[in-house]
Amino acid sequence: MDISAPLIAGLIIALFAIFTVVRAVRIVPQARARNVERLGRYHRTLTPGLSLVIPYIDRVHPLIDLREQVVSFKPQPVITEDNLVVEIDTVLYFQVTDPRAAFYEIASFLQAVEQLTVTTLRNVVGSMDLEKTLTSRDTINSQLRGVLDEATGKWGLRVNRVEIKAIDPPQSIKEAMQKQMRAERDKRAAILGAEGQRQSKILTAEGDKQAAVLRAEGNRTAAILEAEGQSRAIDEVFQAVHRNDPDPKLLAYQYLQALPQLAQGSGNNFWVIPSEITSALQGVSRAFTEVLPPSPATREKPSADDSTTRASEDTAQAAEAAAQALADAAEADSGTPGASLRRHRLEEGGGGRT
Repeated sequence: MDISAPLIAGLIIALFAIFTVVRAVRIVPQARARNVERLGRYHRTLTPGLSLVIPYIDRVHPLIDLREQVVSFKPQPVITEDNLVVEIDTVLYFQVTDPRAAFYEIASFLQAVEQLTVTTLRNVVGSMDLEKTLTSRDTINSQLRGVLDEATGKWGLRVNRVEIKAIDPPQSIKEAMQKQMRAERDKRAAILGAEGQRQSKILTAEGDKQAAVLRAEGNRTAAILEAEGQSRAIDEVFQAVHRNDPDPKLLAYQYLQALPQLAQGSGNNFWVIPSEITSALQGVSRAFTEVLPPSPATREKPSADDSTTRASEDTAQAAEAAAQALADAAEADSGTPGASLRRHRLEEGGGGRT
């Protein structure tokens, strides 16, 4: 009994010493911090690594995370300037910069940050209408960050970023927005279609214009070439005629040969014959009549001019036949009672009209 009592006492003292040493040694992980109170008063902040404290005198508080923290708040109903209720879901990124202030200046900095974010969000969004709220997320984020960073500075916190995850308008507003988006898409599609048709018409018109210009140039070139050919042909005929020194009687005869062709057209109901033609006919008749023999006895005598005489006779007969055909054609084309009178005027050397 005497030996067991000191042994038990020694064991108790050893256990107490071990417990005391364990409580005196504190290890703080990286990016963490712990506040130490001595006799109920703040003494110091333990930094990462091994630290020693006085057991039973110093009180070590729980770890404080110094890393950047992300807090996602539940959607909050917010009233816009145009009295529409929207639900806004936000995410906050903050970091503890002063463990002492974060522990002693505020009871629960997470709850404080959440409530401050909600109130600041309502103040910022309340000054905007719905359309501006939906299109001004960056502005809302920057305003929230500025207000929160200033308010949480005394708590030992730094707000790095505030992001709005979603803005949920009422269902009626969603339906109206969907209709508006569909109308905008239809409008853009119609504009693009009209622009495509416009470009197509412009290109088609440009092609038609170029084709018309090319056709006109081709027609102009063809007309120029045809006119040049006709001019050369007329020049060559004129030069050939003048080189041969034609007799006026022959020219009058050729003119008479061309007149029946003028009267053959179905639309030639009105035509004018100059008086010079009658004079030419009379001259031709007289010219070729003079060379004819005066009696049958003369024809029986062969002479060297028999061929010339026969040609003259044929020419005179052709001239008379042409004049008669011309008069008959004029009378047939007119079909009026005054045709004989106009033919008589034609024979007398005047201008005949049918």
